[in-house]
Amino acid sequence: MPAFNCEKTIIKSVESIMEGNFSEGDELVIVNDGSTDKTELIIKSIEKKYPIIKCFTNNTNQGGAITRNYAIENTKNEILFCLDSDNILAKGSIYSLKKQLIDHDADVMSFQELHYFIDSIKEVNLKWRYWPGQITLADYLAGPVTPGSSGNYMFKKSSWSKAGGYPDFAGALDTWGFGFRQLATGSKMEVLPNSFYFHRFGHDSYWSREAKKGYNSQLAFQIIQPFLDLIDQADIDYIMSPEGNNVWFENLVNHPLSLRTGERGKTGIKLHETHQISSWTNKVKRIISKSISFLK
Repeated sequence: MPAFNCEKTIIKSVESIMEGNFSEGDELVIVNDGSTDKTELIIKSIEKKYPIIKCFTNNTNQGGAITRNYAIENTKNEILFCLDSDNILAKGSIYSLKKQLIDHDADVMSFQELHYFIDSIKEVNLKWRYWPGQITLADYLAGPVTPGSSGNYMFKKSSWSKAGGYPDFAGALDTWGFGFRQLATGSKMEVLPNSFYFHRFGHDSYWSREAKKGYNSQLAFQIIQPFLDLIDQADIDYIMSPEGNNVWFENLVNHPLSLRTGERGKTGIKLHETHQISSWTNKVKRIISKSISFLK
């Protein structure tokens, strides 16, 4: 669990692990990434409540990728799950994910749905849903609704090593880049049907802060550059052209990329619940007006 300025959210995230998803032999590794609020103090109180937790601290803010890689370097188990410090697991959900990963001999196993919430997990009005079964590299190039866009999924440490870890230059694309690297280096990624976790939406998240800088397409190109031989030449020409260079990543829905084999993938879908709560909807509208790139 990477933790940066998450004083208001980390307790519930940790409790969702320790109280309903933690088994004998498991471990929780938290890395405080140079937080400037009360995160460090809260982590110390969490350690007292759950002495089994291992905590580390970056003296200065290093960013998501370096922090995630550092956490993984300090784990002992082969099967890992990265949960961000503002998200929440459904009770008992990790066991099913782990069983599916082992039974299907997969390298990566993702929940099928992200249930977006702002204040309460009882008020979910937006969902991301992935297609069940195997996720391919072509699917990653077909649109933004992929497991890597959130990064909260289960994987084997061997797939992390083979992928070269999270790309430390990629800013908030570190998890998308990691998922892309895993698939590009041969990892088997699957989605567990009828499963979900709760994804917080609406605060000043790592993604929203970084997306405002407008560098996503350039960073995404750096991620895929070592694997351009896998991508169709016409699409390479597009993303390197003046028309596509600065927007191709944000425009994947309208201009999906295909593999050199001719394979075209399909992105997941976004679902807006019909029983919307007016207060939640108004909050979402305000947030979207400030950071529309989050939902693109």
